[in-house]
Amino acid sequence: MAAVAGATAAGVCLAVGSASAGTISGPLYRDPTSAVVRWVAANPGDSRAAVIRDKIASQPQARWFANFNISTAQSEAAAYVDAANAAQQIPVLSVYQITNRDCGGASAGGAPDLNQYQSWVSNFSRGLGNRTVIIILETDSLALLTCLNSNEINARNQAISTATRTIKSANPNAKVYLDAGHSTWNSAGETANRLRAAGVQYADGFFSNVSNYNPTSSEANFGRAVISSLNGMGISGKRQVIDTSRNGGASGDWCGDDNTDRRIGMYPTTNTGDSNIDAYLWVKPPGEADGCRYTAGSFQPDLAFSLANGVPNPPTTAPPTTPPPTTAPPTTPPPTTPPPTTPPPTTTPPPTGNGCSASVALNQWSGGFTASVTVTAGSADINGWTVTITLPSGAAVTGVWNAQASGTSGTVRYTNVGYNGHVGAGQSTNFGFQGTGTGPGATASCAAA
Repeated sequence: MAAVAGATAAGVCLAVGSASAGTISGPLYRDPTSAVVRWVAANPGDSRAAVIRDKIASQPQARWFANFNISTAQSEAAAYVDAANAAQQIPVLSVYQITNRDCGGASAGGAPDLNQYQSWVSNFSRGLGNRTVIIILETDSLALLTCLNSNEINARNQAISTATRTIKSANPNAKVYLDAGHSTWNSAGETANRLRAAGVQYADGFFSNVSNYNPTSSEANFGRAVISSLNGMGISGKRQVIDTSRNGGASGDWCGDDNTDRRIGMYPTTNTGDSNIDAYLWVKPPGEADGCRYTAGSFQPDLAFSLANGVPNPPTTAPPTTPPPTTAPPTTPPPTTPPPTTPPPTTTPPPTGNGCSASVALNQWSGGFTASVTVTAGSADINGWTVTITLPSGAAVTGVWNAQASGTSGTVRYTNVGYNGHVGAGQSTNFGFQGTGTGPGATASCAAA
């Protein structure tokens, strides 16, 4: 029920900076080899390409581990995690290998038996490194039990509990979330019972709305009810992650292959502003089919365009996730000293030849900021750029879009992604980042590749 390459869905790092409400902070990993990124690169002249590039390909999404192969599990996990670690970003890995997954439906597959499942999990876990990773463990495995008898349910619960502990033992910094279905499936109380039986006490919490369309507000309310039920069972400290990859439009029937009223929801972030929610994630990659009209898990540009068309671009400035301070304004007027006639420079000198410049526009609020960076080519085209930004003491980057970041504080280097490396002579492109602390005072320089 969780449409991925080779399977379809129905029913449905590195920790940096300070926590932004949940237990995770830092930028999520954007895979430069994902299906949507490859499609954009291969189809620059397609009329849909710009919308798909700016609103989907620019965003971090989960990598699904759905093809069962014990011998390659470790190397596949390590390759993905190592790439994310090199970018100093947090990878999201969706494990979809449980025996008899999807009750033999459109997403049938996974391990032939639970002993082989545990062997796969053990090898997979050895590839996770020791930095923060987010594990979405077995979509639909607890919400969908209709095809299992009581002995099979008990065996599955034990398998998921063991898998959770295996992953946490291999990488204590792994954040593991178990299946809670979604807000219009099982009740919160029943969901909590199933989570408890599957060992949620060993996990960091639960995920909901994977491959589904329920509004974020409904999922958050559902999550609070599940947490309350777990607390009543003596299981405390658990948090939720919500799949917002396509819940910005119509809800209802699970299959999105034929529905043009679906839209992408909130852009992925760990900065949720909600102490119960660790992240809003794109677990189901937007544009990948459910298996109703197209092959399950295949990337379809018409689906991606339908989801993204008319949706605002990722913000270059973001409102604070916490309300502004309620401190009363000063009772004395501000000083009347005129401001300096020339502000301190935040740009490199105008480029000449095959060079580039970078300018930074900042939006500061209490405890955080966002930055929009404009990269401008000189008198000749450039085919790649690196912007170096020196942040004030105490500032830390927690998110980035339209660029790859190296570092999170002090001197941070941003390099282009595949689709915005070429900038015509005298033309500009943009990227942005958000952070904690104080942004004003940041300086920028640009170098062309």
